[in-house]
Amino acid sequence: MTIKSKMTAKTLSELEKITGKLTLGKLIWAIRDADGISQIDFAEKLDISKQHLCDIEHNRKMISPKLAAKYAEILGYSKEQFIQLALQDLVDRDQLNVHIDVSDDSDSRWAA
Repeated sequence: MTIKSKMTAKTLSELEKITGKLTLGKLIWAIRDADGISQIDFAEKLDISKQHLCDIEHNRKMISPKLAAKYAEILGYSKEQFIQLALQDLVDRDQLNVHIDVSDDSDSRWAA
């Protein structure tokens, strides 16, 4: 059974205790593993090759925010969470020491 609800900060914290720093690749692996789906079947679901999925799961390939949103939609998970992890992976790759926080808060505005 797949849990489709939005992940909380507490959930992410607990996952990171188990897996180390959570990346989008690790999350995708965890979803696939929890559902007991083979890499071949999961890759087919995402419309990518098995090798590309393997590279994503092992953090050898980064996912763009646009693809992260597409994968979240296909898998039935939060687009915001997938996009946040994709952006954080890109920031971490460049060692910028910045934390990315994406929220769907329509009340927040940039200061003029």
